[in-house]
Amino acid sequence: MPTDSGEVTDTMFELLKEVGRGKRGAKDLTYEQAAAAAEMFLNGSATPAQMGAFLMAERIKMESLDELAAFVEVFRRTVPPVSFPGSLDCAGPYDGRRKSFMATFPAAFVLAACGQRVTLHGSPSLPPKWGITLTDVLKAAGVSADAADRQALFSAAERSGVLFVPTEAWCPALHNLRPLRLELGVRTLFNTVEKLLRVADSPYMAIGIFHGTVFEKVAELLLRLGVERGIVVQGMEGSEDVSAAKPTRTLIVENGSCRPFVVDPSSLGLQAEAPETDWTPELQWQTAEAVLNGTAEPAYRNTVLVNSALRLWITGRVPTLDDGVAAARQALDSQEAWNRYRQWLDEAAAPSSSARDAAAGSTGR
Repeated sequence: MPTDSGEVTDTMFELLKEVGRGKRGAKDLTYEQAAAAAEMFLNGSATPAQMGAFLMAERIKMESLDELAAFVEVFRRTVPPVSFPGSLDCAGPYDGRRKSFMATFPAAFVLAACGQRVTLHGSPSLPPKWGITLTDVLKAAGVSADAADRQALFSAAERSGVLFVPTEAWCPALHNLRPLRLELGVRTLFNTVEKLLRVADSPYMAIGIFHGTVFEKVAELLLRLGVERGIVVQGMEGSEDVSAAKPTRTLIVENGSCRPFVVDPSSLGLQAEAPETDWTPELQWQTAEAVLNGTAEPAYRNTVLVNSALRLWITGRVPTLDDGVAAARQALDSQEAWNRYRQWLDEAAAPSSSARDAAAGSTGR
């Protein structure tokens, strides 16, 4: 059926013919073709039906390196640049977590206490997991993640060394696709794209994956997108967090290549099994605070220690993982990590937040 968008729609038709031929007949797009498709998502020249068809066809075919890189770079250009030099970008699953402690949040303040800036980011939960997201945890702490609080988040970053980016608020193009993603209800290429926007242009990155089959592809993406040194982690629930209970597979990305590396908490004296927990955003926040103020169960403290040590090593702050553990332990024991967290919270949280006030009473803060 003819539309006002004529030629552009025909182009989307042609792209769909390439990627929509089924598992065996589909062809990968060139970088230029994929970039053109991404532009159609942005400018509205592709209809919702076409966008949904494209995403499902890519899911069946499996996205190529060129296709993912093109979508990341096109969408990244829509985000105003953020100045927060030298930070480590920690990229976890935007569809959240259900069964594991979100160590990346308190670990950020441990790193900041050791002189390493950290960029965290997230959005409200998405399919397919519908888990607890970093945005949910921040909301429990009284931190609004909407665009109106941009300056507060910048002020918090300058004081504490930790920047939180509410991705969809700062990248409206992604927010505009939320209804489509909710209707599809399955993982699409945007589950990868949103994690790789690197709004602060971080030279370092820790990114989580769920399936080991995409290790090399994600590592190649980091190299292609200009990450100086990074780590791809098959972490807890597909996150960037390694476990303190068992060894975790990773790939170290540096100097134009990647190499496998296994993080074994037992070799660092940190192996510990956390109890099964029915996590809520409030409990995630309270446990993070407990780690930072020295009242947490050993398993949660150890999880933060091993992740902090790994990230201090990746960013070159320490020469070995053992040195990283020592630095992270000092940051916690000296209360410097707690102080960084308090500085961040004082700037980022809304003073009138009833959620924060109520939860503060329950933690004795």
